[in-house]
Amino acid sequence: MANQTSVYEFVLVGFPGLSERYHAAVSVVFFLVYNTSLFSNAIVLGLIILREHLHQPMYSVIGNLALSDLISDTLTLPKIIAKYWFGHGSLSFVACFLQMFIVHNLGSLDSFIIMLMAVDRFVAICKPLHYCSIITNKLLLLVCFIFWSISTMIGLSIAIMGAQLPYCGSNQIKGCFCSLTPVAILSCVDSLLTRRTVFIIAMVVHLFPLSFIIFSYVIIVWKIRLMAGSEGLQKLFYTCTTHCFVIFFYFVPRLAVYTYNQFQFISNADFNVFLICLYTFVPHLTSPIIYCLRTEEIKNTMTKVVRKVFSS
Repeated sequence: MANQTSVYEFVLVGFPGLSERYHAAVSVVFFLVYNTSLFSNAIVLGLIILREHLHQPMYSVIGNLALSDLISDTLTLPKIIAKYWFGHGSLSFVACFLQMFIVHNLGSLDSFIIMLMAVDRFVAICKPLHYCSIITNKLLLLVCFIFWSISTMIGLSIAIMGAQLPYCGSNQIKGCFCSLTPVAILSCVDSLLTRRTVFIIAMVVHLFPLSFIIFSYVIIVWKIRLMAGSEGLQKLFYTCTTHCFVIFFYFVPRLAVYTYNQFQFISNADFNVFLICLYTFVPHLTSPIIYCLRTEEIKNTMTKVVRKVFSS
């Protein structure tokens, strides 16, 4: 199989039906998304690492999410920006499958980390008196290490399955980065079995965390209703709804694209690429703002740091 491969590089097409006159606008959007995500996640990660009073379980989890999003965006967005700015959309065979490994690895990790956040909120609201004894830094760091290990094995398995397919025809990837489905359909042989296997893995990786997240938030909302009239009810409910925004954009478009592509490829390739970008980059952009920068403790820490910088 490997000997049949005659393709030694792939070319990212991005949005295949997009007129050239819109390339500059799209590249600017990607550039702004990347820089906003880069700086917001870097600020969150830096504050959590450098400020000792933020070495708490909840912020440890958020730090892992920020690190994951930072790596993912840095290894995907600059290439598609370069494609639209300079026409440099080619990736070597190895680079493409390395990017595929990162995309599926960190995509799986984000799913696990968001579930872990839901666990943290579930315990904090439903078992507030036992929170400190149940949720500890040591426990969460161990769980995060396990999730990083599992997601690494998932990403590696998917990349290996994709790399084992022979490629001897078109090398034009209809997408903004290398992922299994748009690459596998370029194979010289029928890749249905590989794509179906990855689909099953994706369903397990994303549906299990989503099921628990939905269950936990149902219980949380029920608890909030029982607390009706108590101080902080409105703030608690607002926090849950803002979290649900990230969860919706991470899971719903992703599961819709995965499911639809197993039975019939979306006829509008541009819309398919748009949905993939939506569930890949929007959560990376919004999660540090929703999960962290809106937190009073983080805002107060940032305010102190900014004042110190400008006063020195």
